[in-house]
Amino acid sequence: MKLNRTILEPEVQEFINCNWNADLTRILLKKQIFDEIPQKVLVEQLEAKKKCVQKLPTWFRTPKVYYPNKMNIEQSSSEITASYKADLVKGALLLDLSGGFGVDSYYFANRFTKVIHCEKDASLSRITAYNFKLFQKENINCFPQDGIAFLQRQEHPLDWIFVDPSRRDASKKRIFKLKDGLPNVLLHLELFFKKSSNVMLKTAPLLDISEGIQQLPYVKEIHVISVKDEVKELLWILQKGVLDEPIVKTVNISGDVIQRFQFLLSEEQAASSRYSAPLNYLYLPNTAILKSGAFKKIGEDYNLYKLHKHSHLYTSSTLIGFPGKRFKIDKVLPYHKKTIQKEGIVKANIAVRNFPKSVATLRQETKVKPGGEDYLFFTTDTNTNLIVVFCTRVIEDRAI
Repeated sequence: MKLNRTILEPEVQEFINCNWNADLTRILLKKQIFDEIPQKVLVEQLEAKKKCVQKLPTWFRTPKVYYPNKMNIEQSSSEITASYKADLVKGALLLDLSGGFGVDSYYFANRFTKVIHCEKDASLSRITAYNFKLFQKENINCFPQDGIAFLQRQEHPLDWIFVDPSRRDASKKRIFKLKDGLPNVLLHLELFFKKSSNVMLKTAPLLDISEGIQQLPYVKEIHVISVKDEVKELLWILQKGVLDEPIVKTVNISGDVIQRFQFLLSEEQAASSRYSAPLNYLYLPNTAILKSGAFKKIGEDYNLYKLHKHSHLYTSSTLIGFPGKRFKIDKVLPYHKKTIQKEGIVKANIAVRNFPKSVATLRQETKVKPGGEDYLFFTTDTNTNLIVVFCTRVIEDRAI
């Protein structure tokens, strides 16, 4: 299917720019606004543009961008994570095996002489190729075909292969196992390393890291990427012939605040935790560290005490820089459902760690409304007592 070029006409673009945040159901039910654009197609442009506001600001700001279905935006990398990936690699030629909307290819093009973008959805490939020309990315070649089939015919040496398997099944349900992705990377590893010595694989955050290490060869690095304390991607750097233990690198990006921590899994196994009742400060590792499983190593490296083996909350007498959230402890009380009522707290942020009740249950129980400057951590101490830690937030360091 060809692009509907009428969408790029000035009056249509003006409508899209003025209405991307409007009530889309209302627009859909209106009489067709533009003769050559079905109302559903127009609404798809509005929906997709709205998805780009935070995730893809370059696309959102650029005039005459042609948008695909919103699902393609949802499945694409954000500009933040795409930029991070691109900074890890460089060379003459990279193949983006299942390029989708092309956000990763856009950033890879800043690091490679040439990027090959494969996308078997011909319509999406045409949209992406059009946008690359709009962005003047002349070093990206788009091929509307299956990336595996293209790779099998590829004769030129590739510096890197980037693989981002589709993680939705035929019914659009999310999947995360390596064997369930499209393509199934486990079936094509021999082909990958026949064509290149370097492979970057993007997987779902839900994938178990130890499972990935068991199934993938030549794992050099594993990157756990969080944006604003939400894990977005796992990146696997595979380098042919590498047999050393992989390095796990965690990063949490929030504006210009970047928190980093790295370790070896063997270091985590060898590390030991010290335990203490809550002292003056409380620390909560960012989600990338929690996903990585560095529960003992993080405490050991920062000379912190844990409240309990399974709580993953840390404490110290003096304030230190830390890759996560930091809190000043105001008081610690034994847990009882009347504890908060007696303290007269009306509004506070509630968190549970290694605690038998959910946040929703505790809010109903305590009648405490969300928000404000106070934080209540419902957790278990080293003596397995249920406690409530009353805290106030300490602003993050600019970078760790």
